[in-house]
Amino acid sequence: MLTAGRSAQGPAGAAGARGSEGGGGTGHSRAGEHDERAGRPGAPAAAEAAGLLGHPARAEPSTGPSAGERSWPVAGPAGIRPTVLRGWDPPPSPWAAGHRGVDLASSAGAEVRAAAPGRVMYAGTVAGRGVLTIEVSRSGRPPLRTTYEPVRPTARKGQHVTAGQRVAVLQRGPFHCRAPCLHWGLRRGKTYLDPLSLLPRSMLRSGPSRLLPVFGAPVPTDSRTLPRHPEPPEPAAHARGSAPTTAALLGTVGLTTAALWARGRLPRLGRRAGGAGRGE
Repeated sequence: MLTAGRSAQGPAGAAGARGSEGGGGTGHSRAGEHDERAGRPGAPAAAEAAGLLGHPARAEPSTGPSAGERSWPVAGPAGIRPTVLRGWDPPPSPWAAGHRGVDLASSAGAEVRAAAPGRVMYAGTVAGRGVLTIEVSRSGRPPLRTTYEPVRPTARKGQHVTAGQRVAVLQRGPFHCRAPCLHWGLRRGKTYLDPLSLLPRSMLRSGPSRLLPVFGAPVPTDSRTLPRHPEPPEPAAHARGSAPTTAALLGTVGLTTAALWARGRLPRLGRRAGGAGRGE
C-alpha cells in the first residue's frame, strides 16, 4: 500500500501544504507529510499548523469503492500486494513525532500508479523530493487528496487519471526508510487520514497460506495417499537380492581353491601311471 504522510510540520511545511494541496501554489508539504521529527515553530505558525493537522480519521465515502476503482500505488512481489514497511501512526499533537501516511516497499524506478481516479493537483519538486498530489473524484467536500513521494511525476498538473494508471516513477532517493519505499498519504481538507482506508477490504487481505515442503519432501494433499499401516522393514536376511554373507563367501573360496589344487594333481598322477606301465 502506498502512503503519503509525514509526521512533524514546520512553518515551511504548513505553507507548502497550502500551496500544493490547497489548490494552486507552487509548494508541497514535505515535513507536513512524513517528517518524523518534532518542529519548533513560532506562535503564529503553531496555530496555523494545528488547524492544518486536524484530527486524523478514516476516509468514509458515502458508498464503498469497488476493487476496479482502487489500486495499490506500487506492486508487490509476484504481483501480490506490497509490503507495508511502516503503517499510519498519527501524532497525538501537531508537533509530536508520528507518521501521517504509510510506507510501501518498492524499488527505485518502479512504476507508481494512482490509487483512485482523480485529477492531478500538483506534480513537482519540494526540497529536492519529487511530489505528486491527486484529488480523488467524487470523494465529497472537501475532496480527498492522495500524495506520493519521492517520485518523478509522469502525469502533469490538471490531468485526469484513472485508478491503476501510471502517474510517476519512484525516485532513487532520498528515502526516509532503510530500503527504497513509496510514502503514500491521504487527507481531507486539513485532516490526515489512513491511506489504507481508501482501499476495499478485499484488496487488503493476503492470499491463502500454504505449507512449504520440508527438506524438499512434498506435502501430501490427501491423507488417503498415506498407508494406514506401514509395514515394518524387511530383515536383511530375507531381503531379495541381499548381499552374500561372510560364511558363504569363505565356502566359495574354499571350494574354488580345492578344485584348482585337484586340477594340478591330476596331470602328475597320469604321468606316474604311464611311466610305471612302460617299465613293466
